[in-house]
Amino acid sequence: MNGTGTSNTGSTRRGYLRRSAAAVAAGGLLAGCAGEDAPANGAGSTAAGTATDAADATATDDADTWNASLAPVGEVTFESEPESVAVYDLLHADLAVAYGRADAVNSLGFDAAVDGATLSAYYERLDGVETDWDDLAQLNDGNSGVNVDVELLYELDSDLHLIDPALVTSFDGWGREDTAEIADNVGPWFGNYFSRTHGEPPSTWADAYEYHTVWETAERVAPVFRAEDRYEALAEVRADLLATIEEGLPPASERPTVAVAIFMDGTFYPTAANAPGYATAHVRPFGVEDAFAGEEITFETSYDYEAMLQFDPDVILHPYGLASYYSVPDVRTTLSEHAVGSEITAVAEDRVYPSGNPMQGPIVNLFQTEMTAKQLFPEEFGAWPEYDGGSYPEIPAEEHLFDRDRVAEVVAGDV
Repeated sequence: MNGTGTSNTGSTRRGYLRRSAAAVAAGGLLAGCAGEDAPANGAGSTAAGTATDAADATATDDADTWNASLAPVGEVTFESEPESVAVYDLLHADLAVAYGRADAVNSLGFDAAVDGATLSAYYERLDGVETDWDDLAQLNDGNSGVNVDVELLYELDSDLHLIDPALVTSFDGWGREDTAEIADNVGPWFGNYFSRTHGEPPSTWADAYEYHTVWETAERVAPVFRAEDRYEALAEVRADLLATIEEGLPPASERPTVAVAIFMDGTFYPTAANAPGYATAHVRPFGVEDAFAGEEITFETSYDYEAMLQFDPDVILHPYGLASYYSVPDVRTTLSEHAVGSEITAVAEDRVYPSGNPMQGPIVNLFQTEMTAKQLFPEEFGAWPEYDGGSYPEIPAEEHLFDRDRVAEVVAGDV
């Protein structure tokens, strides 16, 4: 990688990549993939085990390496922090920002101006945290479905692909041997996508796959950037947030029934509010009753107005509701003007809210958990302000549920 401080940067980078890719191809990394509850390897853990002879040049070199482990790739050895990072989704982009490496991101899966604006909608409420991603490369070519051009990955020449290789293998024209080639010739993969909904990865990755939460993924990615201290600091902020929520939650019998659903062209597309996966990580802490409980919900499930009236939720949370192409104010208007839609309790009581982006990293998760608390329990946690689009709304400092200044300090490296 660049930034090693050696005169032979390219060969050093390719050398460790060859070691990692060869191990993946041989299946050797699978044995090194720790379980969900195991902590990520800390910085210096490799050094402690290898620097047995300070006079031995090989041992000294090994002492300057460290490991990180994340399913499905397993353990990867690093010799320096990545200076150019390819990213596909917002979870992994948020991780780069959290660990102070927003400047290293060179790409996003889709339109960087749109996705960057979504993240900036949250970051605007953090003093000094900014991203300038308008000119990033777009990995998804957008011409024939969802895909990534292998030649673009070579052109970007990234030190790290903070992307799940199993996701890329699910694209047309990609196999596991193709992702191994990129790891060997360009840079390693390190990402986990299918934990989003505990979805089924491609069969060639099934034996290596584990499902991680947002925060488990954050913990495992931290060593890549030597950012274990930043992870710990952010985890403390989250622990305080969850403690505040737990203290303020009313009894289960007094909590509203909630429908998480996208509304489009007269149809509701539901998500189970308490489903496993990080897509609903901002909803599960509240232990609400899912309006769709007992239904078998898949990506193909949809309901019309009449069906939604039968479910009759107290609250509707609309995913992708913040700084996205969905206008929740317009959704509210449409529902309220419809003969059947207006009878749904959530619509009649004006409790249709913009909800979070499922691809949430640790920073976004903090905001989206606060947002959900205020939408579901305004009397306990303060009311969610009127939101007509744009940035995360301003909330009086005394009504913040987590310490924004501390988060900004962590991103800036003040830990």
